Amino acid sequence: MSLQDFPLISMIVFLPAAVGLLLMLVPKDRDKLAYNIALIAGLITFILSIGVYFGFDQQLATAVNEKLAAGEILPAAEMYQFYDEFNWLPALGISYKVGVDGMNAPLVLLTGLVMFTGVIISQRITDRKREFFAFLFILASGVFGVFVALDMFMLFFFYEIAVFPMYLLIAIWGWKQTREYAAMKLTLYLVIGSVIALVGALAMYFTAGLGTFDLVALEQAGFTAEFQKLWFPFVFIGFAILGGIFPFHNWSPDGHVAAPTAVSMFHAGVLMKLGAFAALRIGIMLLPEGAKFHLPWMIFLTLVNVVYGAYIAMVQTDFKYVIGFSSVSHMGLVVMGFATLNHDGMVGAGVQMVSHGVMTALFFAVVGMIYDQVHTRQLDELGGMVKYIPHVTVAFIVGGLVSMGMPGFSGFIAEFPIFMGVWGDKPFWSPDAPLGGADSKSWIAIVAAISIVITAAYIIRLIRKVFFGEFPKEFEGHMHDVNPSEKLALALLVLVLVGVGIFPSVIVPMVETGVDRVLILLGGM
Repeated sequence: MSLQDFPLISMIVFLPAAVGLLLMLVPKDRDKLAYNIALIAGLITFILSIGVYFGFDQQLATAVNEKLAAGEILPAAEMYQFYDEFNWLPALGISYKVGVDGMNAPLVLLTGLVMFTGVIISQRITDRKREFFAFLFILASGVFGVFVALDMFMLFFFYEIAVFPMYLLIAIWGWKQTREYAAMKLTLYLVIGSVIALVGALAMYFTAGLGTFDLVALEQAGFTAEFQKLWFPFVFIGFAILGGIFPFHNWSPDGHVAAPTAVSMFHAGVLMKLGAFAALRIGIMLLPEGAKFHLPWMIFLTLVNVVYGAYIAMVQTDFKYVIGFSSVSHMGLVVMGFATLNHDGMVGAGVQMVSHGVMTALFFAVVGMIYDQVHTRQLDELGGMVKYIPHVTVAFIVGGLVSMGMPGFSGFIAEFPIFMGVWGDKPFWSPDAPLGGADSKSWIAIVAAISIVITAAYIIRLIRKVFFGEFPKEFEGHMHDVNPSEKLALALLVLVLVGVGIFPSVIVPMVETGVDRVLILLGGM
């Protein structure tokens, strides 16, 4: 019996939710028990996600793509691996269908990693620990569900499950000064975005006339070009709001800053990728003609993300706000890569989702470790931290090199193909699209590259200001090295960032199989 025969995907989706409900039964005064249950469950989920990632058959995925390119119509069970289904509400055309391809298998592993390391980092939570982990695990279940859903109704169902716990996690356990404001702002933006996307999704359901929400069936529905041009902006922008696309991005830094450390790790590391992935899965893959028409002008929104986000990060004085606006900038690269609609750009975007997810999880973990000890994030009040937390310092420097796109780290493997895709030809852009007639938009890549210089400036500033220089006298006796489990969490995150940079073959060929399938839907491969 092969690994593919086990229902790993369903186990990954429902295990966190089941554990979240179990945690609510733990006595209130048994915080240690609640943490141990969360840690074991997080480790099991992480191991299962590793099994999905390394159990993915790239040769089989390539063979499937060749059949699709030849015009064959294949069932979802053959197109996706670790496929599982249950006919839930047949009268409404709703089914539980899940599976992975080369694009979402890395995101399943990313979520498992951030979930496990987030639990480790959260061991210092003292207020209602069982409820905190319960909501965190329900959130994780929703995220997993969105990444693997092959039914549009189920995708929206899991999407809402992923959004709702964020409000409670920030409003109850977040930074007291801004948590209520940030939680409400985040929730309103994301709910409004999901409603906008839902309108477009329902338009597809009723127009297709198939009586099903099956994503594979909807790919083959044959929507007219006029229909796709009308509804694509609703779906794509609705989901891209969660991805932080300009000008709907300003919920994100406030949410990052107000959230407790593990939630910030989830927020920037995973949730923003959820928005970008859903925009790809429901927008580009179901409405390819709409994507060809609208993405040539939407790429300018991502250009603002990239440069403006980096500049605003550079002028921040709060450590966590710097990372928050940095996340907006780097997520702009993800959507920019998708907007190129070519092989290089989309492969880079797929890798960037993983690279940025791990990098920001690492950054927010470091910020949380420092804040827990000195209770300030103001850069002018920090300095000399390397004296007490050398391992944390090394981890942050590695994350900084990734953020700058230095060769040998995952950031370079992700960002270089994106810039190549932006610079190169756009064979799938519609000639009649707004701003889409030119064969090359090399100047977009040149302007976007300014962000590399700005990113290097604020990362070097952070390293010098926070970790080197003179250690503040008022912190004497309050600082100590992090414990072994926290070092393990940092080491796991660093391992991925360095491993992908040195051995890109562990992820790039897999992502390419997912991108090739998208390109087939766009009209070629």
